[in-house]
Amino acid sequence: MDITVTVNKDWWPSPAKLNLFLHILGRYDNGYHKLQSLFQMLDYGDKLAFDINHTGTIAMSTPLKGVKDEDNLIIRAAKLLAAQTKTKLGAHISLEKCLPMGGGIGGGSSNAATTLVALNALWGTRLSVHQLADIGLQLGADVPIFVRGETSFAEGVGEQITPAPQPEQWFLVANPNVHISTGEIFTAQELTRNTPSMDWADYKFEETRNDCQQLVVNRYPEVAKLLQWLVHYAPSRMTGTGACVFAPFSDESLANDVQGKLPSSWQSFVAKGVNRSPLLEKLEKYNSVNATSDTN
Repeated sequence: MDITVTVNKDWWPSPAKLNLFLHILGRYDNGYHKLQSLFQMLDYGDKLAFDINHTGTIAMSTPLKGVKDEDNLIIRAAKLLAAQTKTKLGAHISLEKCLPMGGGIGGGSSNAATTLVALNALWGTRLSVHQLADIGLQLGADVPIFVRGETSFAEGVGEQITPAPQPEQWFLVANPNVHISTGEIFTAQELTRNTPSMDWADYKFEETRNDCQQLVVNRYPEVAKLLQWLVHYAPSRMTGTGACVFAPFSDESLANDVQGKLPSSWQSFVAKGVNRSPLLEKLEKYNSVNATSDTN
């Protein structure tokens, strides 16, 4: 019988990201793509809560529809951390989902990273950020960026990360309600794979692009339609392999005004671009409270 000994309905943020640009430079011998990108953290995303137990049971309290536990990055992250640290503890995990799946804003990768960071704290397994990032890389190329939690330039397959603070703009992010498989895009023969490498010091938004965008536009008319609509109001671009599209604004009211004009068939949200993930803020708060408790 499973006895839950710690009930912690304290929510841990699982924020979205945007690829402000995505260049594909080539391919490694193992088939992975050589990339350069700028990952912009947002102050908006999913939330996770963890009920810790002593039986070692790891399961979702709120299963994702259509996703088996063995395919769920949250469960895979928790089990990988447990195996690496040999902890006897487990967790029942609750997910409050608002980020679209297959949207290019990192929902699954962010969920996995939050699971690693939160359970490392709640289980007291005491792995370093570097160790957690290494575990995260086994789950997906984008997971380490969420573990480290800073707006950063990334290269390699996404694991070579350089913090790169950006002006904290507001973004309107819109979803054309289509699901795009990252695997489909990265295996497409017509995908651009020869963009020259750039020096980070030379970065300017207007001089970059998303190398996946034209391919996605050609295959998914709804993405093309959304981009054509949004570009009338601000420079607009697809994030990741899609399907979400974003536009930057200098203040929240401008972003909200354009969101109000968006056709109701498209889902959207307005979020602030931040240089430090809300997950880091949550971890610091948790550590601070527990350090205070330990001294009392």
